[in-house]
Amino acid sequence: MVQMIQPWMIVLTVGLYFLTLLFFGWITGKKADSESYFTGNRQSIWWLVAIGMLSDSMSGVSFISVPGDVFNTRFYYMQLVLGYVAGYAVIAFVLLPLYYKNNLTSVYGYLKSRFGKGFEKIGAGYFILSRLLGSAGRLFLTAAVFQTFLFDAMGIPFWLSVSLIILLILSYTIKGGIRTLVFTDAFQSLVLLGGLFTTIALLLSQLPMTDLFQKVFSGPVDYWIDSNPMHKTYFWKHFLGGAAVCIAMTGLDQNMMQKNLSCRSLKEAKMNMLSTAVLVFIVNIFFVSMGAMLIEYMKVKGIPMPELNGKVHTDGFFPLIAFKYIGIAGGLAFILGLAAATFSSADSVLTTLTTSMYIDFLGADENKSISPEQKLKLKNRLHIAFAFLLLVCILLFRQLNNQALITTIFDIAGITYGPLLGLFAFGILNKRSVSFNSALFVCLLSPTLTWFFKYGISVSGFEYKMGFEALLLNGLLTYLGLFTASLFYRK
Repeated sequence: MVQMIQPWMIVLTVGLYFLTLLFFGWITGKKADSESYFTGNRQSIWWLVAIGMLSDSMSGVSFISVPGDVFNTRFYYMQLVLGYVAGYAVIAFVLLPLYYKNNLTSVYGYLKSRFGKGFEKIGAGYFILSRLLGSAGRLFLTAAVFQTFLFDAMGIPFWLSVSLIILLILSYTIKGGIRTLVFTDAFQSLVLLGGLFTTIALLLSQLPMTDLFQKVFSGPVDYWIDSNPMHKTYFWKHFLGGAAVCIAMTGLDQNMMQKNLSCRSLKEAKMNMLSTAVLVFIVNIFFVSMGAMLIEYMKVKGIPMPELNGKVHTDGFFPLIAFKYIGIAGGLAFILGLAAATFSSADSVLTTLTTSMYIDFLGADENKSISPEQKLKLKNRLHIAFAFLLLVCILLFRQLNNQALITTIFDIAGITYGPLLGLFAFGILNKRSVSFNSALFVCLLSPTLTWFFKYGISVSGFEYKMGFEALLLNGLLTYLGLFTASLFYRK
């Protein structure tokens, strides 16, 4: 009989996990100042940053969803990951040199130097909106897993459990900022990998390995490549969309770039980015392979697939097997992996939202009339304020309790990166200028049109499904709108 994980085991494991994070925060926060918080004194070790980028690039949602989605989309997710690799190359050889040349702390400072202060606020505004909604949605969905398997059994209400999680994240990030996150994210990536490989080992110990590997790696080509242009998972949609997603949501995202800008030199930052590309590709191969193993495990053991609203609930595959069928080690591996994927993205967002508001909106870094002590107080207040906003958003999602709404919020967060893509492309690819009012109008119109094209058009008998290429369309519409407006611009 398989021993199942008990609530007290989860409490002990998660408690030790957070104590380790607090220890890192205490060590790295010693003698930390504003420069440590925002840039890590530009002394971050590139390979530690690269390891930490792995957990940063995965949320708790993707930790659960990527393996389960193999049931619906085979191994098509790797088409997207190939696009990520191309995107990382663009970041390394185009964007990072631009950021280092301008000695930036916030990437939206490029828009300020290229067009003016107002453009910096447009970029930062879209980042804050996207990251606050996206991070709150992701943390809500993964906190719901902890609530179901841990806190409900202990009689702890959702508002209290999430408040405790936010307070713990706040406690180890508020002082050290980026200097702390470089170490905690690297640690969390190793924990995530430990959870992944432990689960794979436990599955392999109970499955016929030869048959399994033949099914995973020797299947027909169409298990890996979708050649139908009408599908959402068509190869070029995924590849080009993945490249755009990576460029926009990593290279143009303060949350993902702030640690990269803390490296000692441009050369080390490039090494970090290219190493991240290799790590992300390899690790995702293991994630989709684990997905195939979970499906095969349920078939071999005769386990009914979980359902939600009458449909197969693929997000339930991993938690179901981990908690009920592969023993205590499997349950703990899942909990630790989920915690690492979730809290790595959640803790960094508090620091980077604070940075963007502090620098891009308030301009406090350049304000000579504010003393260092006042700047430190302002930074801490902003950090706490964003923690509170994150908590409020999560509780609102819980109150609404509408899965379709959460999906919509994710879509909104994704679409709002399109104007960033268009703005940066316009700035880099030509020397034209445009007025602030015209740019603001275009950056509001483009995501609206993209949303309409994706969800508002329905033609009978036409089966085209828009997927990740929506971000490309959004960026292209923004670029074309800005270029057209520039034709009428007069200084």
